[in-house]
Amino acid sequence: MATAITPLIERQALAELNTLRDGPGWLRLASHLLTIGLGGVLWRLESLPLPLRLAGLVISGVGLATCFAPLHECGHRTVFRSKRLNDVVAWWMGLLSFYNADFYRRYHQWHHRYTHQPGLDPELEDPVPTTFAAYLRELSGWNWWTGKLRGHARLLWGDLSQVPYLSPEIIPQVRRSIRLQFGVYSLLAALSLVAANGFLLWSWLLPLAIGQPFLRLLLLAEHSGCAYSDDGLANTRTTLTLAPVRWLMWNMPFHAEHHLYPSLPFHALPAAHTWIGPRLQHLDRGYLAVHRDLLGRLASLGQPA
Repeated sequence: MATAITPLIERQALAELNTLRDGPGWLRLASHLLTIGLGGVLWRLESLPLPLRLAGLVISGVGLATCFAPLHECGHRTVFRSKRLNDVVAWWMGLLSFYNADFYRRYHQWHHRYTHQPGLDPELEDPVPTTFAAYLRELSGWNWWTGKLRGHARLLWGDLSQVPYLSPEIIPQVRRSIRLQFGVYSLLAALSLVAANGFLLWSWLLPLAIGQPFLRLLLLAEHSGCAYSDDGLANTRTTLTLAPVRWLMWNMPFHAEHHLYPSLPFHALPAAHTWIGPRLQHLDRGYLAVHRDLLGRLASLGQPA
């Protein structure tokens, strides 16, 4: 796809935008983790007023849910110059956001290869909501939680031989990764029981559940209502939004730019937008505007026959 749209960005500018730098990644990662930590402290301090504690719960939960963003960026290995460092950070961010990084990287590569093409893009295995009830269920996070539980169970014990993006050589690596991840969860659960503090529930599961609707609202906008085709200018949406949202999502709202040039690091996407934005078919101002539009045509959002 990149060869088809190369004229959108001049060669020299593209080379500069593609330059990997560690500084922006470390700064964004540290500030993201600090947000989760500060929110968690506010939530668990019983001496604070309830409204302040609930604000901390929301902040911590949104921070945990949006760990999906650094997982995604490190999965592309564009946050840091070291491939190994990208993989390690992706794994831990996946652990916090209840994704498995080793599986997700292969799944997501397939999504990029066949973006929004029915029968090929694995993201389309999760149907777009076409009724108001289905829309609310999607935003609640219910579909995500149940899908994650089924998916992780399959990774742990199921038959993976028919998954097109998992080669026979990769499957043992993915199984080791998911088993290690659930080993960490089991250890945290055991420590929570011994300490009788409910840490796993109150400091991770509950906040993550609270933050999940925020993430669902953003992710549903990326391709819903866009063309079911291989045209990168038409099958993905960029949403112009507030700076805090761009910060939490590591510039993922510039999603069409990311799909057209997936080698670009997250900090280069705003500059890439100045080149690409005028050519996009789906460039929306704000997520509320996107969802108003989607709600107005829910019945037509399903996959083409």
